[in-house]
Amino acid sequence: MTAWEDLGFAAYDELWARVPDDPRPSVTFDLRGFFRSDVPAEFTAAARAVDDLVLLAFVRVLPAGAALLVLNWEHASHRLRPHERTEPLPWFAVPNGDHYVVGTEDFAMGTRGHPWEQTLRVWGEPLLETLVPMLNWLPRV
Repeated sequence: MTAWEDLGFAAYDELWARVPDDPRPSVTFDLRGFFRSDVPAEFTAAARAVDDLVLLAFVRVLPAGAALLVLNWEHASHRLRPHERTEPLPWFAVPNGDHYVVGTEDFAMGTRGHPWEQTLRVWGEPLLETLVPMLNWLPRV
């Protein structure tokens, strides 16, 4: 069993159908500030910072051995065991052209990155209590 497991497309429709459309409670962050930067390194650094903080928050709130579902619109789905991950992720929460969803297996808590709105929505406790203060440098929508 690896920390980053490729689930392929077999469960794609079923997984996306389980993602909540309007989860409550939630907080949405505005990512436009670094999306619109003329300096590519600024986008890369800010996106990595957000991704790392999302991962850190999940590590703090999930029990060891728990898994996350990591969905990328029109791409293969993945399962991530965040406590076992030691190398950088290929992509994670910040939307870079596609919708990204990272959530618990039941989607009781998670994040949803929206590429056109350039936002990141965080939902569910205790993720909100842990992650929202970490992202306080980002404006809220």
